[in-house]
Amino acid sequence: MLGNSKILEKFEISNNHIEDEKNLSNNGNSIVYVVKDKEIISIIGVNDILRENAKEVISELNKNKIQTIMLTGDNAKTAEKIAKDIGITKVIANVMPTEKAETIKRLKSENNFVMMCGDGINDSPALTVSDVGVSVNTGTDIAIDSSEVILTRNDLVSIINLINISKKTIKNIKQNLFWAFFYNLLMIPIAVGALKPFGITINPMLASLAMVLSSITVILNALRLKRIKLN
Repeated sequence: MLGNSKILEKFEISNNHIEDEKNLSNNGNSIVYVVKDKEIISIIGVNDILRENAKEVISELNKNKIQTIMLTGDNAKTAEKIAKDIGITKVIANVMPTEKAETIKRLKSENNFVMMCGDGINDSPALTVSDVGVSVNTGTDIAIDSSEVILTRNDLVSIINLINISKKTIKNIKQNLFWAFFYNLLMIPIAVGALKPFGITINPMLASLAMVLSSITVILNALRLKRIKLN
């Protein structure tokens, strides 16, 4: 059998390597026990390599008041060391895939908008229940299928680009709604003669022209999104 300390507890296997686990965990290793005939025959420390720009991305998210949480099945010590290295202040460790999903649901129930980023099989339940699930194109098939957004570049900076594009798109949509309603509210009452008693009239053809101008304004404003600079 292979697994972390939970498998030892489940099968009531005595552990004489607690100190070894502690030493490996303090160096940022995830722990894998190898058990044969209810006896530990090996303990393996697996060290995660941080993605490039991870620290800078977390710093940028923190700067924009976006809370970052590390949600992992690794042991707490390993997770906390990695989190500290890159600037994540909250860690939820030792969680199973279903527990990850339950954590996301709990965060949502507290009126948080949750974006989950993951690329593994264990992340797929949490990606499904989050408000926005984000995976990378090198992730597992099930993680990609469970996500609303797939980052085509295997680079965490794409998360910053995603947030910036989303914010500017929503802003652009609101601007377009304003201009569309502005032209309509201004010209249609005049065109149907509602303001005729006040001596205000307009040729319906001019009102139609205003509608065309409204559409052109919306299109040109939307095209401005192509000028967004990506990192």
